[in-house]
Amino acid sequence: MRKLATVALVIGLAALAGTWILWGSAGPSSTKQRIIIQQGESLGVVAGQLHKAGVIPGSRRTFLAMAKLLGSNDPVQAGEFEVPPGMSGAAVLDLLQHGGPVQRLMTIPEGMPSIMVQERLAALPFASGEAPLPAEGSVLPDSYSYGRGEARAAILKRATEAMTRAVDALWAKRSPTTVATSKAEAITLASIVEKETGKASERPMVAGVYSNRVRMGMKLDADPTVIYPITKGKPLGRRILRSELDADNGYNTYRRAGLPDGPIANPGQASIAAVLDPAPTKALYFVADGTGGHVFAETLGEQNANVAKWFALRRQRGEIK
Repeated sequence: MRKLATVALVIGLAALAGTWILWGSAGPSSTKQRIIIQQGESLGVVAGQLHKAGVIPGSRRTFLAMAKLLGSNDPVQAGEFEVPPGMSGAAVLDLLQHGGPVQRLMTIPEGMPSIMVQERLAALPFASGEAPLPAEGSVLPDSYSYGRGEARAAILKRATEAMTRAVDALWAKRSPTTVATSKAEAITLASIVEKETGKASERPMVAGVYSNRVRMGMKLDADPTVIYPITKGKPLGRRILRSELDADNGYNTYRRAGLPDGPIANPGQASIAAVLDPAPTKALYFVADGTGGHVFAETLGEQNANVAKWFALRRQRGEIK
């Protein structure tokens, strides 16, 4: 009797050892596999998926038995998971319980208008729900990760909350030299700065020029503000018409002094920071210099000379006659 008990114990220990070895051994899959787990799915349902995909060693029942005996009791997470080739059953379970689901990125460039943010949201693969149109200037340009099935409205909410936090932090450190009397004005002026220069080093200087104009009651004469009511911030693709320069619509800074009625794009943190701490300058004008930057001037005479050089350069390049 004692001999039978010993044999049974040996067999049991051997079975347990075999189970342990199988649990930690390399899985059968030779390629990466994507596993999608819906909210609330049980481990039994997921085990069937894993077996069908050829990820786990043995059968579905074997995996479940090993998971209950040797694994954690934590629930599996909802989301999309990438299982590397050869991953053991133990590692697969740990990935689904505690690992990070596959994340995708939505990137919003600095200066992107809200209508294009909405279009980018709508085009996101594997996101769900309608793409809301955000208020202009309410979205912080950055890259935002999202998981399969996440609502587009939730992704946008993170981007608008990020803008609120960024503006609050920058506003708290604003310089006395800023002409912005509110956070809304700071975003509006920053959106113009963002559109007027793609050169990061120029932002404080461009902000300084526009700040000087605001203080003096001069018109900003910013082309992007003329374009905004026509395209909602998308590229115009042609020269501005005289009738558009003459239009009085609340955004045309060739017609009215001061800031337009609202932002014309979603500015990045650097442009907002530039508006809240503009470069100390007496310059009131600037024009393109042909290298992607601008040349600045304090007087209209200097500006006219700089404009003449710019047009001569464009004629030399064959861009105009």
